[in-house]
Amino acid sequence: MFLAEDGRPVGLTWHYTPREIVADGVVHGLGVLLGLAGAVALVSMALTEHLGLSERIAVAVYATALVSMLAVSATYNLYPVGRRKWLLRRADHALIYLMIAGTYTPLVALVGTGPMAWGLLAFVWIVAGIGIAVKLLLPGRFDRLSIGLYLLLGWCGLFAYESVISALQPTALWMLAVGGLLYSVGVIFHVWRKLPFQNAIWHAFVLAAAACHYGTVWASLAGASAT
Repeated sequence: MFLAEDGRPVGLTWHYTPREIVADGVVHGLGVLLGLAGAVALVSMALTEHLGLSERIAVAVYATALVSMLAVSATYNLYPVGRRKWLLRRADHALIYLMIAGTYTPLVALVGTGPMAWGLLAFVWIVAGIGIAVKLLLPGRFDRLSIGLYLLLGWCGLFAYESVISALQPTALWMLAVGGLLYSVGVIFHVWRKLPFQNAIWHAFVLAAAACHYGTVWASLAGASAT
């Protein structure tokens, strides 16, 4: 049995102090505000520059994934404990897959070359789609495995280094690498349940990593617009 009667995954505890909840709320509030502002700026830039339809759609996909992940994460983590919270947990975890695939999408569309790049994008979206289905339809299962899959999916772009990553401008490449490292190191705090303010620290890492990857997409968009 993977779920308790109230829909909570068996073994999951949720005991945060008021101060920890406030700290997490501040991180999430900042994330949602910055995410919304950043998404509007990015889409506006894509619409005003000389880009193809596919590139504009790719940017919109990324912006939608970014805002959705941040907003649902804030709602889930700050929602009172109860059955609805555990339903939100499904969406929160599913949207991590959407965010990973959404981040790859504009990078491939803007700088990717050749079948290897598009093959990578297809692979990422297929795996992400399977992950989303598992999180929504089989809640409480494979939670530990999912953490490894998130990381694997996030770093799998290295297999198409020549087709995508190497085409990034130096600044964009560094921000991409730093963002990946922040996500990876942040996982330590995600699983360190006994650490005070663990949830807020983990989400601060997520916000910082997302900001780095946003910078990668922005720099790539600016570079594509200049050509």
